[in-house]
Amino acid sequence: MTKNPGIHVTPRLDGRWNVIKEGAERASRVLDTQSEAARLGRESARSGNSEFFLHGRNGQIRERDSYGRDPFPPKG
Repeated sequence: MTKNPGIHVTPRLDGRWNVIKEGAERASRVLDTQSEAARLGRESARSGNSEFFLHGRNGQIRERDSYGRDPFPPKG
């Protein structure tokens, strides 16, 4: 099974927020608020069965959720 690219919500220098798929060169959406971007990013991750990453203003990952088929029990 191939892994779907993760969805990242990242800050922009202009104060707005990107919703971007891993490996993409450009954001799929640019929104005014982090909460709006997070909502759309989560929807995209759910529909694509992928990982969701929410970055803070400093660029570090604040939250991470998996909407894919995680093995249960987890390996490792």
